[in-house]
Amino acid sequence: MSRIGKLPIDIPAGVTFTHKDDIVTVKGPKGELSQYVDPSIKVSLEEGKVTLEENPELLADNPKQRHAFHGLYRALLHNMVVGVSEGYKKTLQLVGVGYRVSNTGNVLEFSLGYSHSIYFELPKEVKVETKMERNQDPLVMLESCDKQLLGQICAKIRSFRKPEPYKGKGIRFQGEVVRRKSGKSASAK
Repeated sequence: MSRIGKLPIDIPAGVTFTHKDDIVTVKGPKGELSQYVDPSIKVSLEEGKVTLEENPELLADNPKQRHAFHGLYRALLHNMVVGVSEGYKKTLQLVGVGYRVSNTGNVLEFSLGYSHSIYFELPKEVKVETKMERNQDPLVMLESCDKQLLGQICAKIRSFRKPEPYKGKGIRFQGEVVRRKSGKSASAK
C-alpha cells in the first residue's frame, strides 16, 4: 500500500464529490474538475471523507503499478478538492532591463528583448493580472482551480526567457533563487 494513498481526503463544506464509471467529478465555488481513476483503485466516500483502496478483485495485475496508482490518484484527487475550494496562485517575475508585460483579457503581451513581442493566449480557466510599477520588476499573477494546468502555463511562460546564471535576467517564479556564476574575469590567476 502507498503511504500517501492511505491518507483520507477531507471534503470541505460547499464542495460536492461524485464518482461514476471510473470518472470522479469535484464541484466547488472556484470551479469544476473531472479525473479518470483506474479500475484497480476503489474510491469510496463516507462521512465527508474520501478514501482510496487497492481493488482486491484485481490482485493478479502488476502490484508495483497498482501501488503507484494508489498514491498518484490520491494526490490528484486531493489537488482537485483544494483547487475547487481554495484555488491555486502563482506569480512570475520578469527580471531584466526593458522587460515588460501587459494583458488584454486573457492575452498576454511580452517584451523580452527579442526583435518582436510575444503574444500568449491563456485558457479561459486561468485568470491573469499583470502589475508594472516604477523601479519594480514586472509581475504576472496567475490563478486557477486546476493545479496541473496552472503549472503547465507557468512552465510555458518561463520558457520564453529562462533565468540565466551570469546576470540573472529572465522569467522566474517570485521568490525563486537563481544560482549565479562568476564570469571569465573571476577565473584569471
